[in-house]
Amino acid sequence: MDWTKQWEAFFSNPFWGSSNAFSSHSPGVNIYRRENELLIVVAIPGLEHIHDAEVYVHYNTLEIKANIQLHFEGFELIEEGITQGPFERVIQLPFPVGEKVEAVYENGLLFIQLHRLIPDHIKRKVEIK
Repeated sequence: MDWTKQWEAFFSNPFWGSSNAFSSHSPGVNIYRRENELLIVVAIPGLEHIHDAEVYVHYNTLEIKANIQLHFEGFELIEEGITQGPFERVIQLPFPVGEKVEAVYENGLLFIQLHRLIPDHIKRKVEIK
């Protein structure tokens, strides 16, 4: 058994859960953070329709589902380095997020912008325009 198969076997163990960043069946994800904002960037190449992907947000959890299918007529796949097939990724966010969520798919990347949920009992300064 080569090391990649051992790696896959180790991280496919249920202990690691569905949010396993090491799984080859999950696309690459970068998470960027500002004081009250998050930007999640997910590599989903070849998405033909935006309806082929789903994004759900609940409090401090982000769930992404999609199906990546790369087909090239007349060609046989001999080496796979790009994630393909259906996937589901659950990401625990560093803080709860509110209802203001924006998602855009562009050039093979899904950009999800989330804003921190500010509880009602926290005093906020209001900018005067």
